[in-house]
Amino acid sequence: MRADAAVVTLLPVAWAGSLVALSTRWHASAPRPLPEARDRAASAAPRRRPGPASRLGLALARLCGRTVAPVSAPWLGVGAVVVAAALVADPILAPVVAAAVALGASLARRAEQRREVAAVIVTLPEVVDLFALAAQAGQPVSSSLGTVAARASGPIALALRDAERRRGLGLPVAEALEVVAERAGDPIRPLVAALTASDRYGTPLVPALERLAAEARLSRRRRAEEAARRLPVTLLFPLVCCTLPAFALLTVVPLVASALRALRF
Repeated sequence: MRADAAVVTLLPVAWAGSLVALSTRWHASAPRPLPEARDRAASAAPRRRPGPASRLGLALARLCGRTVAPVSAPWLGVGAVVVAAALVADPILAPVVAAAVALGASLARRAEQRREVAAVIVTLPEVVDLFALAAQAGQPVSSSLGTVAARASGPIALALRDAERRRGLGLPVAEALEVVAERAGDPIRPLVAALTASDRYGTPLVPALERLAAEARLSRRRRAEEAARRLPVTLLFPLVCCTLPAFALLTVVPLVASALRALRF
């Protein structure tokens, strides 16, 4: 009986939490401003402090001697509270709740990685064009790195600025570019390879960058088309789980209740 009561209490909470999380994800996937506008807004706005859940998750990670991603810190904090509550309510449910929290944190981290890769793919053609303009102007890779980093946007700009800072400290250009590949991921590795080959061996850079720019634009277009094709499937969840149950509650249920009341009398 106690386990049944705990299940009845936790299931609505889990269902409501999943709806809120999915609605937040759909809201975040709405059309966003241009990267330049986002960078200006981020630099003008004050930096937000982490919430209580994030602070609790970071504190638990430090106590365990581990590092946790910022997107997973709220899951760790909320998960600790929920697991403690489940231990008090019913110890049998605690492992299930802990597994659900771990799964949610893993999914959140993968979604964050997908968003970072998408941001790199969106801004990559413009970055390649900037390197091509710098190469056509006669700048070597060592000097064009700082020029492009000052004018780029998004996660690629952060990686380029880090690479420029390391190059200023004496790191070779090729090793600084490897830092860009590690931070920005696989989509930028062809650009890093072309820049590294030009810096080390003096290979022509402009033809390679023109080819990379065309490929990057084609990849961005394909990704946008895939997102457009996934939209109808994504909209099935709110339609089936929210709109249709609400329609049934407002139309079918009153008719059935009135029919049962008439049959009873």
